[in-house]
Amino acid sequence: MRDGLLDADLGGHVVKKRIAVSGRGKRGGVRTLVATRLAKRWFFLYGFSKNERSDISTNALRGFQELAKELLGFDERELAIAVAAGELLELKREQDKSKKSDVRGDP
Repeated sequence: MRDGLLDADLGGHVVKKRIAVSGRGKRGGVRTLVATRLAKRWFFLYGFSKNERSDISTNALRGFQELAKELLGFDERELAIAVAAGELLELKREQDKSKKSDVRGDP
């Protein structure tokens, strides 16, 4: 996703990405909405399967854009407080041994 492999830029720092589900391919997979400035911070906002709904409403998108603005405006201290309070869950992936970088928010 960092390299621009997105399905749609929905504006307001909200992007959509299709994710394949094992045995179902992208068409049978899920759609995810992520808040990002295509930098080091990525926030998963919402996920849905295509058979659950075709898309999100304009009002829902506005809400996700407002949430993206708020989340992307957090500084490190605010993020740490939100994670400690259980309001946000930080996901990390195993770091590739050949790559030395901070994994916080690294998709």
